[in-house]
Amino acid sequence: MRLVLAEDHALLRAGLTQLLEVGGFTIVASVDNAPALERALADPESEAAVVDVRLPPTYTDEGLRAAIAARAARPGFPVLVLSQYVEHLYARELLASGEGAVGYLLKDRVADVGEFVVAIRRVAAGGTVLDPEVVAKVLARRRDEPLDRLSPREREVLGLMAEGRSNAAIAGTLFVTEKAVAKHINGIFTKLDLPVDGDDNRRVRAVLEWLRV
Repeated sequence: MRLVLAEDHALLRAGLTQLLEVGGFTIVASVDNAPALERALADPESEAAVVDVRLPPTYTDEGLRAAIAARAARPGFPVLVLSQYVEHLYARELLASGEGAVGYLLKDRVADVGEFVVAIRRVAAGGTVLDPEVVAKVLARRRDEPLDRLSPREREVLGLMAEGRSNAAIAGTLFVTEKAVAKHINGIFTKLDLPVDGDDNRRVRAVLEWLRV
């Protein structure tokens, strides 16, 4: 897969480039500022992007804005955004289109190389990956319809789905069987009024509903 990488810190950018190349990705552009990122994202050869939220010239949200613009021009374009801190509004804006193929991770997660590479592949395949700290913040503040239809266990399962975990991984985390997880997920789909449309698609839509604020 051909990736665009945007990170303003030279050492981290070099480290990420090496990690991604070892993980089997091809870095078609490695940039350190918003204008260069915008040009790289416009290249039809790019297939996905890993983007720092804050880039020069203002170090506010240039990376995020460029990612959102790229997805507007190329619906469903996979983007994994990296941030130094949990900023829930950024996650909300990234997901506002209602599509999948997005991720929002804290930079600390990069230390787990295996999980980082898995996260990129999951986003590239159309899924969603959210940092556990983002998930925890959303869980703490979401208490409204239609999510209050869900049982406490179903909310736990949906939170783990938001992190991008598979049924097997959810089962391992909650110490239940995969069959039990599948039952909870079907209950979530039913209570969120998500019609049959392929489980992968419904997983994304369930997570997006959960994140809506």
